[in-house]
Amino acid sequence: MSFEKTYIPYGAYWSTPFCRWQESLAGLHSVKLAATSTSSFLERASIAPESFDGIALGVTVPQRHVFYGAPWLSAMIGNPQITGPTISQACATSGRVAVSAAMEIELGARECILTVTCDRTSNGPHIYYPNPGGPGGTGEAENPVMDNFGHDPHAKLAMIATAEKVAERAGISREEQDSVTLVRNEQYANALEDDAAFHRRFMLPVELKRGKKVLGTVEADEGVFPTTAEGLARLRPVLEGGTVTFGSQTHPADGNAGMVFCTRERAAALSRDDSVTVRLLSFGEARVETGYMPMATVPAAKQALKRAGLSIESCEAIKTHNPFAVNDVYFARETGVAVEDFNRYGSTLIWGHPQAPMGNRALIELIEELAIRGGGHGLFTGCAAGDTAMALVVRVDA
Repeated sequence: MSFEKTYIPYGAYWSTPFCRWQESLAGLHSVKLAATSTSSFLERASIAPESFDGIALGVTVPQRHVFYGAPWLSAMIGNPQITGPTISQACATSGRVAVSAAMEIELGARECILTVTCDRTSNGPHIYYPNPGGPGGTGEAENPVMDNFGHDPHAKLAMIATAEKVAERAGISREEQDSVTLVRNEQYANALEDDAAFHRRFMLPVELKRGKKVLGTVEADEGVFPTTAEGLARLRPVLEGGTVTFGSQTHPADGNAGMVFCTRERAAALSRDDSVTVRLLSFGEARVETGYMPMATVPAAKQALKRAGLSIESCEAIKTHNPFAVNDVYFARETGVAVEDFNRYGSTLIWGHPQAPMGNRALIELIEELAIRGGGHGLFTGCAAGDTAMALVVRVDA
């Protein structure tokens, strides 16, 4: 679908640092942390909570009381009068949250919607499903994070196996994957230059508290480590006989991100710089052959671009959700875009995989990159569980 009325106020978005699982954010309730971050952003941006007539929450890992979802979040940030959906679609959650908000704007049902995405892969719940017909009446248990990374109930394989299947079919070598990983590390390093000037355009620090006592502050991504060609070469494939290593795939993480979607008039009022206009143009999605998840980003991107009336050559910036380096090798081959020409300033492969917020952060970075470059069209595309992908096209005028 394409959009004509949906705008994003420039600067009306944020992301916390993403922290590798079991590090600084591991003990924080993801929805409560999202509420704290949202309130901090609104205060910094001088935006009143009452500015919004709708809200949408994206979350994929169950947390205590998440049943109350978006209405609970809106109450915690100081606007208990609004409501909206709570959305879960694995790694495509951010894209689906954005589209949900955009459709309401397009239909005239809402004028200004706050969207928030959050997840904590650390210390996830262990769920017990009763089964009176089981042996001795015993039930079944699931770890929503680990078990679903490790097994797609339809494809009957782990997420990493989809990367290996694509590598085998497309002839993507271990060396190509390591090469892309090095490029992505170098691009992320660009975001850290000048005291992380790029990240400071949108990243909110997180205070770690015990009661009212502040124990410390997380100001930057945690768990990103220097990568060298020699170090990557020493790693063994995760699967026997495979090509994907722990170096050429992302890591589970914790964090949250948010963004405002609204009408053009409200965007002008809420923008931190009214000379910059950001518009959402289109959305695309795709599902590919069972067990080939990393391939889905290409048809999703093509659909979104077609709906926007653009070619990939029209895009001044491109971001991908790339849980595996295989994703970007395949995308580059199929689209003709050089590996070095997309994911400038970083990507999921390097800064981590907290599921729901990933696409949101990528879209934020895409907008900021376009603003730095003086405007233009931008594409985000990312794969998700079920051999699917979603894509969004935006235009920035600066």
